[in-house]
Amino acid sequence: MTYNSLLYLLVFLPAVLLFYQLVPARHRPKVLLIASYIFFCSISGKLLVYLLLSTLSIHYIGLWLSYSRKDYLVKEQAADDKKALKAVYARKNRGILWFGIGIQLGMLLVLKYADFFGGNINELLKLLSSPVLLPEFKFALPIGISFYTLQAISYLVDVYYQKIEADDNLGRLALYMAFFPGLMEGPICRYSQTAEALDAGKPLEYKNITFGTQRILWGLFKKLIIADRLNMLVVTVFDKPNHYGGVTVIAAAILYTFQLYADFSGCIDMTIGTAEMFGVTIPENFKQPFFSKSASEFWRRWHITLGAWLKDYIFYPISLTKFVKNLGKSSRAKFGKHMGQIIPSSIALFGVWLCNGLWHGTGWNYIFFGLYYFTLIMLGNLFEPLIQKLTDFLRINRNSAYYHVFQTVKTLPIIFIGELFFRANDLASGMKMFGSIFTGFRIADAANGTLLNLGLSLKDFAVVFAGFVLVLIVGILHERGISIREKIAGWNIVARWGFLYAAILLVIIFGAYGSGYIPAKLIYAGF
Repeated sequence: MTYNSLLYLLVFLPAVLLFYQLVPARHRPKVLLIASYIFFCSISGKLLVYLLLSTLSIHYIGLWLSYSRKDYLVKEQAADDKKALKAVYARKNRGILWFGIGIQLGMLLVLKYADFFGGNINELLKLLSSPVLLPEFKFALPIGISFYTLQAISYLVDVYYQKIEADDNLGRLALYMAFFPGLMEGPICRYSQTAEALDAGKPLEYKNITFGTQRILWGLFKKLIIADRLNMLVVTVFDKPNHYGGVTVIAAAILYTFQLYADFSGCIDMTIGTAEMFGVTIPENFKQPFFSKSASEFWRRWHITLGAWLKDYIFYPISLTKFVKNLGKSSRAKFGKHMGQIIPSSIALFGVWLCNGLWHGTGWNYIFFGLYYFTLIMLGNLFEPLIQKLTDFLRINRNSAYYHVFQTVKTLPIIFIGELFFRANDLASGMKMFGSIFTGFRIADAANGTLLNLGLSLKDFAVVFAGFVLVLIVGILHERGISIREKIAGWNIVARWGFLYAAILLVIIFGAYGSGYIPAKLIYAGF
């Protein structure tokens, strides 16, 4: 059962909405929790035990942190040496925190990364002619483990820093961890963003239902009409990295980028729309990423909740370590203010992008993908003063629309190259495909029908093009702060319902399903 399946849309979601509305308000969170566990079990079955273990561990470790803090406040009143007592409890609480984080990361590392790290260590041992090799294990992965693990860690860290109070209500915490709309692909929510709304048991409202339905339909439009239609071409090219020339590889990289966006953002639309039906607002995960003017801005607009998580829980903690702060001071003294900022921030940035790559998957191409963006962003920060001087010398207005268009256009190839390596079956395949852009580039392939022999007809390309033009128009309106849904809400009832039925028919008529198509599995559900 996935968000775009008929079972979810026509059976599961309506049933949950019905039961949710029928029961008293105090029991509605229980309906959501039971529905979330049913949804999880429909995909991962008995692997639910890992989600339960993660939930139970953060519940009791959060309470442990809270008790330790209260114990310290009691003992502080009678302590002769308050500074020494504070140091003792600081060490104790750090130990509790790291114990809790260790449980979460331990499950993730064993279940998701044991095969990758074990395999690579064995390859190294073989090179060293070692007679002993590590046993290799491959575990079944519970759905959403990469997402709910980050939510669990953020909860513990926020409790530790007293940004939130430890929740003594296990059911509320369990629902925060398992809420079914965000279970497969996020967004990565913080406890403070959703827990209270989930526990409120708000009654269903007409506006929430209609707005949620619109958002789900928009997600289905992107998923079924664009992402699934492009899947045949993407699979054909990327599964044969040695078979196609540069023009075809470039087309595949561009179209895969659009497919990934349509698939992932479409799923997020369905997620946000579903949550909205229950009166729960979860954070946006995309903000018109193809309008970005740099690689760093792209990641502030793409998978926003992951970027925010990495900034808060990786970048800042590394930046605030004694070593990095001392390095910053010495760098400023030796190399000046700019390098004094670049050198220490690059260490924290490296940690962010290494984690970003590893979070996405267990392959060297994912690590390369992370370090690719690390290098680009670091170089952008490094040369920013030089670029500023150059544009000032050439009297270029960096705030002009023309310069912004230039920046956007030069950023797009950076994005396409990154996604080429991201989608490649492995790093070697990605390198071969990237190399073919320069060694096997045949401009004739763009006009001789090669692109029409990859699983998509001219009609398919026309539908994809029209679909993405519509996505572009909607993006431009959103970029200008125009709420399309609020505009639709202002129409009369005939126009509103006519629009809704037209949208449903559009998805049914132009959706890519049936013979001749290979619908893509929700891509980020695999991470």
